[in-house]
Amino acid sequence: MLVVAALGGNALLRRGQALTADNQRRNARLAAGALARIVRAGHDLVITHGNGPQVGLLALQALSHGPEEVYPLDVMGAETEGMIGYLIEQELENALGHDRTVATLLTQVRVDPGDPAFATPTKFVGPVYDRERAEALAGRHGWSIARDGDHWRRVVPSPAPLDIPDLKVIRQLLVHGTIVICAGGGGIPVVARPGGALTGIEAVIDKDAASALLADMLGADGMLLLTDVDGVERDFGTDRATRIEAMTPDEAAALDLPQGSMGPKVAAACQFARVEGRWAGIGRLESAFDVLQGHAGTRISMTPATPRRG
Repeated sequence: MLVVAALGGNALLRRGQALTADNQRRNARLAAGALARIVRAGHDLVITHGNGPQVGLLALQALSHGPEEVYPLDVMGAETEGMIGYLIEQELENALGHDRTVATLLTQVRVDPGDPAFATPTKFVGPVYDRERAEALAGRHGWSIARDGDHWRRVVPSPAPLDIPDLKVIRQLLVHGTIVICAGGGGIPVVARPGGALTGIEAVIDKDAASALLADMLGADGMLLLTDVDGVERDFGTDRATRIEAMTPDEAAALDLPQGSMGPKVAAACQFARVEGRWAGIGRLESAFDVLQGHAGTRISMTPATPRRG
């Protein structure tokens, strides 16, 4: 079975943890241990991951180095893909006793320059500022800014992913039995010029949407969206909240879910699972193998079977 596992931000940074190299290494080791069980069970694996905190740190470092020089988001996305991929790759190789090849691929994801998202930037990136500082930076660099709680931050477009130009490379690696780490942070956003050449663009692609597109284009059997909660809950945020064990894409789409957290994951799961024979599972990272087997988390498919016990 070919499985695409999308690691949430908790893969390298637990809630409330400082963004240190030691913390990220430690969490990458825990993630690798959970994913190694899937590989040892005989499944082929493609891994994606988030990169929000890491991009924020890079943006802050760049501004402190040269306030007048802002690094492009596509370049920062590539840098974080390499750094996070390295940690996961090495820890997974160690967890598997170096019995399987593992490769990290910087992955371009093409978007439409005419996507309506470019007219209404909504995705927060980078550090927080007071309003005066945010407005000064916005004027200097041409940023869009918005209030984020008590502070202000830069906002950028989040266009829908359309294509993965590096898909042929991913397929070639899979043919040779390699575990592939790719499309980190939603991939590096690029657009096609009139002659077909690709160039980076200032945007952030939703990592779950990119993972669903990747799983679809690879013809994966299943997709795991791994985070730090047990699964999708009915009556979320109330004392009546209960985990939903299985549902169809239509049932999932009818739920009222937080757009900042579970909403995008369920939307991506529905997008992938609307094909007979496919399934998507949402659950805790440390329970990845149990989510795959239907023993934990929430499973979404066209004909959801009653999750197995035991």
